[in-house]
Formats: sequence, structure tokens, C-alpha cells
Amino acid sequence: MRGWTLGAACAAVLALLPGYVQAQARTDLVVGMQLEPPNLDPTASAAAAIAEVTLVNLYEALTRIDADGKVGPGLAKGWTVSDDQTTYTFTLRDTAKFHNGKPATSADVTFTLDRARAADSTNPQKAWFKAIADVQAPDPKTVVVTLSQPDGLFLFHMGLGAAVIMSAETQPTNKQAPVGTGPFKFERWIAGDRVILVRNPDYDGPKPALERVSFRFIADPAAQVSSILAGDVDTVPQFNTFEALPQFQNNPRFRVMTGVGEGETLLSTNNARKPFDDVRVRRALAHAIDRKTLIDGAMSGLATPIGSHFAPNRPEYVDLTNVYPYDVNKARALLAEAGYPQGFEVTLRLPPPIYARRSGELIAAMLAEAGVRVRIENLEWAQWLEKVFRGKDFDLSIVAHTEALDIEIYSRPDYYFGYKSDRFNALSAELERTLDPAKRKELYGSMQRMLAEDAVNGFLFQLPIVTVENAKLAGMWKNRPYQVNDVTGVRWQ
Repeated sequence: MRGWTLGAACAAVLALLPGYVQAQARTDLVVGMQLEPPNLDPTASAAAAIAEVTLVNLYEALTRIDADGKVGPGLAKGWTVSDDQTTYTFTLRDTAKFHNGKPATSADVTFTLDRARAADSTNPQKAWFKAIADVQAPDPKTVVVTLSQPDGLFLFHMGLGAAVIMSAETQPTNKQAPVGTGPFKFERWIAGDRVILVRNPDYDGPKPALERVSFRFIADPAAQVSSILAGDVDTVPQFNTFEALPQFQNNPRFRVMTGVGEGETLLSTNNARKPFDDVRVRRALAHAIDRKTLIDGAMSGLATPIGSHFAPNRPEYVDLTNVYPYDVNKARALLAEAGYPQGFEVTLRLPPPIYARRSGELIAAMLAEAGVRVRIENLEWAQWLEKVFRGKDFDLSIVAHTEALDIEIYSRPDYYFGYKSDRFNALSAELERTLDPAKRKELYGSMQRMLAEDAVNGFLFQLPIVTVENAKLAGMWKNRPYQVNDVTGVRWQ
């Protein structure tokens, strides 16, 4: 036993004993999510749950955004930008391959960007690609993207779910059997239960510590809590049953992290439908909502109130929460002025998230005090997307908009809010072509103030990012600068 220590010798003997198993770090992970994605193609639907499962884990985009919201290399290992900020030359990773073994080339990038910007594109963020005038592939690993004008968020948008790079061969089936270039690949989707990803042995970058990741869908709040306590789920990155937090905070088996994200939670309002086409009615709704009571009741006091569509954690944020102070008498007076002294009836169509359902009950009671009689209609996620988001068939709804820096959605002509403002559109167009940070901050402020002035929506609160997880887990993000559950750096301690 020359060169052996006594400890090594003992370990060798123990390893020969029946039933002895040497402790090793786990390589599997179960991530709990409330919502099941409608499909697995983030270029085909606005549902955040799609990117939360697939982005950076399975699919990659040209750029990659880190936990601090900073843009770095993704499928492109680097790029150069012309002096006039309109030509981007991307160099792809030399040995990147799709999960089916096909090399990832500039032709795939050209296909992806041309498809996203096409006239008949159904990409949920088509507006991000409208500045692209031309895409060229001079060689298999070089892509030249020419913009019609500078775009201050181009590189940021090229790292998000709607911009993931796909192959023309597999794109038609990516909704159900996704094929990407990421460090994990798709194994199977058990509808109503979970999506399973496994480590990609051919990935050309750093290999994840995890071999297998299951994204398990648990809609019921009580079942979600019990699954964590039982160890059936290892981490819930968007834990919304806030009243249950003390039992995790006081238990050394678990870790609770509270971070910031991009979820502006709105009383979404159909500005194109009477009576909400009258700004006095929209302002009446704003005065009828007591944000403090709402946040205390629906969010256990953990959310941050907002007065316009912008994340409070960002430096460009303007606090406009005092524009419409809670005042039921003022709300009634505005409704009478608008021709509704006896109020009116509306339907509030709610998606499944816990924050939406709980907020809906409280807001219905608040609006009733001002004379607005609310009928609540609970929808499943696919129904909400079809009826409210795409069909624009709604009076009011409640949902958190989780895309980062997405104030420009108010300038989209067919967006479901139905908001029309030439003044706002002009500011949005100026912001898009502005690169100077100080000027961009000024424009963001003007846009926030205009949305508040027009009371486009009921601006409620910023959705907190609360993660409950096994204390032995490391690497889950505390903050969520965009829609993602990045498990590529997660490991067991």
C-alpha cells in the first residue's frame, strides 16, 4: 500500500462492503413552474413560460444576456459594429452544432432573421426586427446584419427568446420537438406534467454540471408548497404563494431569495372599446385602485407599486405612483363627467397566475365602490392568449408584462391595449434610433409620463422574483432581467 494514506485505504475497504455507496453530488434537478408553456418555440408565441424552459438551456441566440442584464457572446463568439452603428458583423462559434448533429452556420442565422422580419411573420416580437434592412452570409461562420437606422436595443433583443437561432429543417416541428444548439437537449414533454431536458454531450462550450432537468408544472398553490416540502421539486424560481414563505424561511433545509425582475403588472385595459376609449373613465379606474391594499392582500406586501410601465429597479424609472392617488369620490366624479353617473358593467378576464387571480378579486371589489360592476371570468393560459392577447376580446384583464424594457409595445399599431397616440409613437421612434444613454433616459421618462397622463392601463405593481429552493442547490439566479430559468450553471453542493 505504498503511497496510500490510511484514509484512502479505509475508503477502498468500505467500497468493497455490500450496500456501501460513496456520496456523490446529484446531477438531476426538478424546477417547479406554475404555468405550462403552450409550445416550445419562443419565436411562435408570447407566453413567457416557453422561454423560461428553453432559452439558453436548449436554444441559443446570437448574444447572451447574463444575470446582471449585460450583453455578451452567445452563438456568436464576437462581433464588430460600423462607425454609423448600422452594420453588425457577427462571427459564429467555430464548432457549434444543432442537437441533430448539423453544424450551426450563417445560413441558419439568415433564415432565422429573415423569417422574423418577413411581412407574414408571426414572431411575437416582430417589432424588434423591423430595423433590419439586410442579412448577408459571406461565409459559413460570418453574418452581416445591416440596419436601416441605429437601434439602441439591437444587441439586447438579439439575446432574447424571440431571436433564438433555428435551423430551417427543424423549425416546423420545434413547437413539440425543439432542436437548438444549447448545452441541454430535449428528451420529452409529458403534457400536463413536465418537460425533460438532458445534457448535450456534443455542446461546444462549458458543460453543465446537471445531466437531467425536469421542468414540472404545478398550477395549484397548495400542491406547489407541498411538493417543495416533500422534496419532489428542488426549486421554484417564481414562487407566488407568499403567505407560505415563513415555513421555508425558518427551515434550514431551504433557501428563500427575493430579487427583482421585469414584470410590470397591469390592469390591462381595452382602450379601443367603450367606455375605455374615454380617458376620464380610465383615470377613474386609476383613482379607484388602492395599490397598498392590493399589494398587502394579493402579494403579502412584497411587491413594489408602479405608476407607469417601467421597472423600478432600472435607472431610467420615474416614480409616478402619486399621479392618481386612491380617491373613490374622485373616481365617481370622473365617471359622472364621462356620462356614467350610475357606473357600468364590465368583464374582467383573468389568466391563471396566482397574482392575477388574487388581484382580480380585490380590484373587482375596489371598482365596485366606484360604481363599476365587475364580472370575473377565469381563463386558462391558452384561452387568454387566444381571446385577450391575440383576439383583443376583453374589457379588462390583469397580467404581468415580463419582457425587459418593453415600453415600446404601446407604439405597436395592433397591440391588444388598443392605445393610439401619435405623440407617444414619435417618442418611441426617437428612442429606437437614439444611442446616447442620457438622451435615452430622458426619452424613457417622457414616455412613462405620457402613459400615466393617458392612464392607458391601471399600473399596479412590479412582480417580485421570489425563489424557494433546496439549500444545497447553487447557481439559480436571484434576479430575472429577462424571461429565463437559466440552469446551465446550476449545481448541487
